[in-house]
Amino acid sequence: MPLQVSGEVLSVRRVGAYQLLTVIAPGIPELTRPGHFLAVQVGGPESSMLLRRAFAIYDVKDRGVYGGTVEFVFAVHGKGTAWLSSRRPQDRLDVVGPLGTPFRLPTTPVQAALVGGGYGSAPLLPLAGALRGRGCRVDIVLGAGSADRLFGQLDAKRTAASLVVTTDDGSTGQRGRVSDVLPEVLEKNRTDVVYACGPMPMLRAVAQQCAERGIPCQVAVEESMACGIGVCMTCVLPVLGSDGRTRMVRSCVEGPVFLAERVRWEDIGTVPADTVGAPVRP
Repeated sequence: MPLQVSGEVLSVRRVGAYQLLTVIAPGIPELTRPGHFLAVQVGGPESSMLLRRAFAIYDVKDRGVYGGTVEFVFAVHGKGTAWLSSRRPQDRLDVVGPLGTPFRLPTTPVQAALVGGGYGSAPLLPLAGALRGRGCRVDIVLGAGSADRLFGQLDAKRTAASLVVTTDDGSTGQRGRVSDVLPEVLEKNRTDVVYACGPMPMLRAVAQQCAERGIPCQVAVEESMACGIGVCMTCVLPVLGSDGRTRMVRSCVEGPVFLAERVRWEDIGTVPADTVGAPVRP
């Protein structure tokens, strides 16, 4: 079960275009697995911002002088994330976690490729360590619009057997998108499984390339999550079940990690007519 913790902010620091926040949250690190996320209250107790914000967990430490810390990465987009970026050490932060369904790990050593877009690479970096711990080879592809929007490049260099970086504007690495270089990475390294996290168009392209090659792929989707616990139903998307039937499932509970071939990418944002429970149309 997830925990609700009134944690103490340890640090907030800028990393490129993003903010990296560390909060003391005893009990959460021990339960966290790669792919889990936090739901964070923003604005303080007197704020009119009632909904929490969901952030993928980047790193945890379950021991040490602080008794357990959690790190997450975010970009400032609105009032909630602006408020988070203004936190200072010793401020209190109400967090709930770990939430969601994490990545599935292989039971035997495999050749794994990890594909991240922007700060979507955050949950992939602890995943890389977990895979290495199981004897897997890990190759990483990171992409972003520009150099300052890449995240985790140094961590990836330390962990991966190979690293390929792309930027839309060519400010670092190869000019282009991760989908431009992924086919070569998959062929060169004889990849057995792919893990990806990033913008939905990127995930759709990665899923298609894996499907064409018969490579299993897991994706951590970036759907907007309001409650983080499956109540509000704002983060639903159409997913094929093991019985071949489509259901609208919650990214925050059944996800955020899904088998890529089960997601109906072309129907995201709609309720397909063949969905279980869909309204009968005249």
